Amino acid sequence: MALKAGRGAAAPPFLVMDVIAAANARAASLPADAPGILRMEVGQPGTGAPRGAAEAAIRALQAGAPMGYTEAFGLASLRARIAGHYGAKYGVAVAPARIAVTVGASGAFPLAFLAAFDAGDRVAMAAPFYPPYANILTALGMRPVLLPCDAATRFQPTLAMLEKLDPLPDGLVVASPCNPAGTMLAPAELSAIARWCHANGVRLVSDEIYHGLSWGTVAESTAAAFSDSAVVVNSFSKYWSMTGWRIGWMVLPEDLVRPVECLAQNMFISAPHVAQVAAEAAFDCTEELEANRSAYARSRAALLEGLPKAGFDRIAAADGAFYLWCDIGHLTNDSVAFAARMLEGAGIAATPGVDFDRDRGARFLRFSYCGPEAAMAQAPGRLKGWLGRS
Repeated sequence: MALKAGRGAAAPPFLVMDVIAAANARAASLPADAPGILRMEVGQPGTGAPRGAAEAAIRALQAGAPMGYTEAFGLASLRARIAGHYGAKYGVAVAPARIAVTVGASGAFPLAFLAAFDAGDRVAMAAPFYPPYANILTALGMRPVLLPCDAATRFQPTLAMLEKLDPLPDGLVVASPCNPAGTMLAPAELSAIARWCHANGVRLVSDEIYHGLSWGTVAESTAAAFSDSAVVVNSFSKYWSMTGWRIGWMVLPEDLVRPVECLAQNMFISAPHVAQVAAEAAFDCTEELEANRSAYARSRAALLEGLPKAGFDRIAAADGAFYLWCDIGHLTNDSVAFAARMLEGAGIAATPGVDFDRDRGARFLRFSYCGPEAAMAQAPGRLKGWLGRS
């Protein structure tokens, strides 16, 4: 007799993880003297945690610190440091009591969704989108409402688009800078969306994980500046280069503080203690982190110059993050097969667009450029040679 499997068991895969596995297998099959695989498939900084953060963790461990459970919302000192970051960077006063330290941004989203929405609720988001938004919502019995966006809206939702929704959704997820397109909402646009959501009873969840990684075309702003009802999600994974430490945070509205705390107690107990120690120290590593940022900026510039010469000339406005979202419809209508051939023929791993847009992603490809600068610089030449032979 077959046993029942829950609805969550049907969650779609996060295809970039499959690309990682394929790239690992391809790398393992290459001769020792062959050129390596250029890893442009995943948003994982190649720099690792800043030295000061790692050293703080080492000192704490060597001193025999117990590294046990913390409070569910994290160490008081780290929460205060995060709250201070909002004052220093954005000029926004945020009480430390509203800060929830989480197991990465990935741990923040289910907490936010469970606290703010019920099964059956409709949550809107732009398409293309970061796949776990929709996959987590679906696993929780909620319904993603996809808003098809393109270059005309800079791959971001617009207020006009939201006003046409009938019925209105229960929630809206925005990301600025966004993954995969790297585009941003201008402060006036984010403000208008945040105020519209508050006025219409639509819970806004603002993913700000790529803050600190913008390139001067659009100013960074936080939804916490425009709405007391918005949930803001951020993480130490991207700008702070601490992916494997699994440490993020939320800025919560007052009405969700206690509900999220109760959920966090039951689901995660707390974020890893040692990672919290390292994260607090990371705030003092600005010089190293800005050097990393400068390297990403140089890689971005080199690719924006070189990719069009290699045949990838339809690129979304790369305002922030470390991705280039390329329309490859003139090259293929099957981005999965194209990415597989590119891995085999050019030795470049990139993510098929169908991971981010189920309906239109077959004609898109995402390149990540947060790997080593010298490796990223090789990509246009390899692609030009490979397409010339294809």
